[in-house]
This record gives sequence, structure tokens and C-alpha cells, in this order.
Amino acid sequence: MKKLLLLGGSRYLLPVIKEAKALGLYTITCDYLPDNIAHSYSDEYRNVSIIEKDKVLELAKELKVDGIMSFACDPGVTTAAYVAEKLGLPSCGPYESVEILQNKNRFRKFLKDNGFTVPDFRDYTDVETAVSQAKSFNYPVIVKPVDSAGSKGVSRVDCHDDFEAAAVYAMENSIHGGIIVEDFILQQGFSSDSDCFSVDGELRFCSFNSQYFDKNADNPYTPAGFTWPSSMSEAHMAELKAELQRLLKLLNMKTSVYNVECREGTDGKAYIMEVSPRGGGNRLCEMLNYVTGQNLIRNAVKAAVGMPLETLTEPEYNGSWAQVVLHSSKTGKFRGLSIAPELLPYVVEKDLWFNDGDEVEEFTGANKTIGTLVMNFSSREERDRCMADLDSWLKVLVD
Repeated sequence: MKKLLLLGGSRYLLPVIKEAKALGLYTITCDYLPDNIAHSYSDEYRNVSIIEKDKVLELAKELKVDGIMSFACDPGVTTAAYVAEKLGLPSCGPYESVEILQNKNRFRKFLKDNGFTVPDFRDYTDVETAVSQAKSFNYPVIVKPVDSAGSKGVSRVDCHDDFEAAAVYAMENSIHGGIIVEDFILQQGFSSDSDCFSVDGELRFCSFNSQYFDKNADNPYTPAGFTWPSSMSEAHMAELKAELQRLLKLLNMKTSVYNVECREGTDGKAYIMEVSPRGGGNRLCEMLNYVTGQNLIRNAVKAAVGMPLETLTEPEYNGSWAQVVLHSSKTGKFRGLSIAPELLPYVVEKDLWFNDGDEVEEFTGANKTIGTLVMNFSSREERDRCMADLDSWLKVLVD
């Protein structure tokens, strides 16, 4: 029986474990949080921090694993690539390339040096230096940790008086102590945050969506919903696909699922914002199985242990789909959902992660999600109308 080491323990690993077991694999989950939900579903759990790559390497040697994977878990991506390279296991690509993709500063520099469209940016390893230059920025700017995910530590800043607090917040959420300040791209329409897949460096499956945010949330940069197909222009989607393929070739990437964020600017340009060789959070791969009928999770698991893949083709969207990321505007006790009766026929799946009376927290990041709704609408127009006015038909009840 082949062994697959999975880094992390969030519920986003549950479909990965399910697919791995269906393929006859032995699954080991690994992190420093023994109460994480995925550990109850894997065959074995080991308490090792996923950011301590040499300790994970020793664990992988001890277990004699056949593959390692970090799915929907950003901190483990570089560790997985490091271990795979050291042990000669199937890998998404060179460790150095993965390091570039996972560090926002190095990624922006790589894009700029290779002629990609990129916003102006500066990076800092201390808050004081960043603050000393605050008056020189072209506001508005976005301030981020160089190495965090889930929108943690991210702020938009509109004037230099507000910059220091944002820089401190970003640095507090950086794993290795670094922040990046970049021009805020005023977007045309909706940004995209969807998953793609390459086979031997060839981009076989490239999807785009429309990403929604709750402007009233405590963190308005945490995704609150997604729709497929995307509203992005066909010309920009074609350009972005070609640029993503060029990027993968330059980095010598191999076979992997990727979470890709991009957007159209009001300046008429298309921007690649982030590319991470892992499945995205918010159940994006699961949604793409609904939307296109192609199972990226199964292929990602097979790739991790060197099994032959199923055929992947460019996505064809079978209808107008939406995912709503359920969240609370306040901390309190969860009391369920209220969905307008006329919208119930569109609900394909309701996945709640809390029970009545459980304590939930306000939406400061993706880790505060309460659950998801999967919806299939009769038309794109009906979908867009409902997604634009969620509060009129959907209530998350908290007291």
C-alpha cells in the first residue's frame, strides 16, 4: 500500500483523504494541532509543524512515504516541495521555483524581471523603514505579509496617515517577517480566484471565475463567494492563460494543481496576482467538479504518488453555478440559516461546519468560515442578481 503524507489538518483535506483512500492509499496527516478535523479521517496522525521542513523530511524518511502533498494549506507548500526534492518523490516542480511562487516579494520580482504585467511594489523586512517611506507611495496601496494566505494581514491603505497600522498588522501575520506594499489595482468587474492543472508543465485545465467579497465584513478582502463561468473578457482570459503557461515553463513546473488569482484592471490590463501549486481553499476543486465534471483532487492525489492521471481537458461549464461562503458579521452562538423559499430550488448542497449553539466568530479571515452553499441557477442573469443581493434572501443567524 502506497503512503501519502498530507500537510495540515483542515477540513479542506477531507475530500483529499476520501479520494486517496478510494485509490487504496494509506494517509498520514501532519501538523502541530492534534484537534484539527482531518486527523480524525486519516489513517495516521503525526504531531510535527509543517513549516519545519527538516523535521517533516525526517518524518517522511521514517514513514517511507511514496508522496507528499499540501492541499489548500499555503504554509506547507514549500515544505512539500523541499521534501519531495530531497527524497526524489513526485513533485510539482523545483523547490526554488516553489519558493518564488510562495513568496509575494520574490514572485513580483520574478514577474517584473520576465516582462509580465505587474503593479509597482516595494518590500520590507521591518516596519520602521516602510513607515519612513510612507509619504512616497502612490495611494491607494495594498499592504500584505509576503508569506501568508487566507487574506490574513491584508489591508488597503488610502493615505499615509493610516499606513503604519497596516504595516504592523501585515508584519504580525508574516511567518518569516516581511511585508510587501504594492499599488492597488482598481479592478474592472470581478477578480478571479480559481484552480488550474498542469501535466508535465503543460497547462491542461485553466479555469476562471468571479470572486465576491463582503464589503461590510471585518476583513473585506476575504472571499465571500464565487461564480462560474467568469465575467472576465474572453480576450483577457486568453491572454492570462498564455501568460500562465509561459510562467510555468520559465519555472520548470511539472504536474500539479494550482490556485490562481488574477484580475482585470480599469487600466485595461490583465494581471496575474498569485499562483500557488496547491488546491485552493473554499472548496474550489470540489466546485470545479460540480461545474465541469473534472476531478482535480483525484488527479492531484495521483500525481503526488506517481500514479497515471485521468485525462484533463479545458473546462466546459455545465450551467451557471455559485458558491456562497457562509460567515457571520459578529461573534456569538450559531442558530442556523434562513434561506428565502424561492431560492431553495437552486441549492445543490448545504455544508454547515457548526451546530446550533456553537460559538462562531466574525469574518476576519477564511478560517472563520461557517460553511458553504453550492447553487446552480437557471440562468447567469438570475445567478448574478442573487449574488449581488445576498442579504435579501440569505441570513446567517447568530445571537
